[in-house]
Amino acid sequence: MAHFHVIGGGARKVAYPTVRRINVADVFTSLRQGLDDFWTKPSHYVFLCLIYPMAGVVLAYWTSGANALPLLFPLMSGFALIGPIAALGLYEISRRRELGLDTSWQHALEIRHSPAVPAILAIGLMLAVIFILWLLTAQSLYVSLFGPGRPESLMIFVNEVFATSRGWQLILYGNAVGFLFALAVLCTTVVAFPLLLDRDTGAATAVYTSMKAFAVNPMEFILWGLIVAVLLVVGFAMFFAGLAIVIPVLGHATWHLYRKVVEPESGLGSSSGR
Repeated sequence: MAHFHVIGGGARKVAYPTVRRINVADVFTSLRQGLDDFWTKPSHYVFLCLIYPMAGVVLAYWTSGANALPLLFPLMSGFALIGPIAALGLYEISRRRELGLDTSWQHALEIRHSPAVPAILAIGLMLAVIFILWLLTAQSLYVSLFGPGRPESLMIFVNEVFATSRGWQLILYGNAVGFLFALAVLCTTVVAFPLLLDRDTGAATAVYTSMKAFAVNPMEFILWGLIVAVLLVVGFAMFFAGLAIVIPVLGHATWHLYRKVVEPESGLGSSSGR
């Protein structure tokens, strides 16, 4: 029964949430609402999200050696694959603000009391597996083009990537494969984590609802994915410091996008059981 609860949620009978049709204006409205949530207490959320730029700096330092250098871009771009679970606390803050509750940053930790934690962990494990597969694929692609030898230095590596035909093949094929991984994550988790915080539907229902939401609104969610990618690039370009602003804005905006796409339960607001 515990296994079923993780997959199917707390209800005796699986009930799939109703998915709405949205438009491009809703995507930008969600982004604006996410920015509004951020500006209520920006210093609190910057503090809460300092871990992301710090993690970025650690990744850059760790890969600065020639051995791991080819993994620098896959690791940075792969951040988008695990981003949905990294923003869990931000979804909770937006949920609380919507209900008129206290939105101090400490409440971001209250997700640990959610009955949907096992389902959240199950989808988080799925994202971790996808992330590892992406790194293995990126490494295999690099080895197939450049061989198993390690780059002699950062400058030589950069020159080989941008000034040789095999380097441009790496860029082209790598981004194409990365797009497929990102699309898979977008399809399966675009509203999964906000849904689980809102109501204990189970991992399977959350993933199914995300896939249905994407199927009903493909262009809008592809636009959302592009917005996320561009803002993450901006955050990385600002020596990772920009992530302390980009991550909370995107996290809050994702909650509002979820609210526009998934109809609430009849006669109920949030039903997370907390």
